[in-house]
Amino acid sequence: MALATYADLKSAIANWLARPDDPTLTPFIPDFIALAETRINRDLRLRAMETRATASLTGGYVALPPGFLEMRNFQLNTNPVTALSYVTPQQLDASWAGSSAGRPVVYTIIGDAIQVGPAPDAAYDAEMAYYKKIDALSPSRPANRLLTGAPDIYLYASLLEATPFLMNDERLPVWSAAYENAVRAAMTAEDRARWGGSVLQVRGDRPAL
Repeated sequence: MALATYADLKSAIANWLARPDDPTLTPFIPDFIALAETRINRDLRLRAMETRATASLTGGYVALPPGFLEMRNFQLNTNPVTALSYVTPQQLDASWAGSSAGRPVVYTIIGDAIQVGPAPDAAYDAEMAYYKKIDALSPSRPANRLLTGAPDIYLYASLLEATPFLMNDERLPVWSAAYENAVRAAMTAEDRARWGGSVLQVRGDRPAL
């Protein structure tokens, strides 16, 4: 059957568990999908999860955008663009705490906020590219980019979450292997699509601390 929508996925989970229309299972299938999404957000970093956000940087801190998972790039849209380098909180405090304000050159993440150093001496337009949690499936959101592009990941992750509930422990290795293979295949395809035949180069232009 097709796996194009949330309803399709719920039906497939019940069928693959050999429990279609089972009233003792059906109410819990949304929980399996929600747990699968939590697992996927921990394990996957795909282009389908990438997005951008902008903010006006007027102080030493700016809030992380909703659903933030991992930074890919953080920059000031100056002329030319100022790419900010990541440092640990300890490094930022050691080098920039109490320093004069200026154009930020480094950043760190503390809790739900980004801290920059030095603190800005003016308002700067900041832009970040980051990995965002996948949009959770629901009756009001029947599909998302991950379900469209990699329905096998959704299915196997959901089956993996359902198995302990059903106390069917002998199936855990089966669904775990299927999920891991699907994730590995998606990441391999992602690398091919992202890098093509190009050669990666290592740069050593981080700012001195």
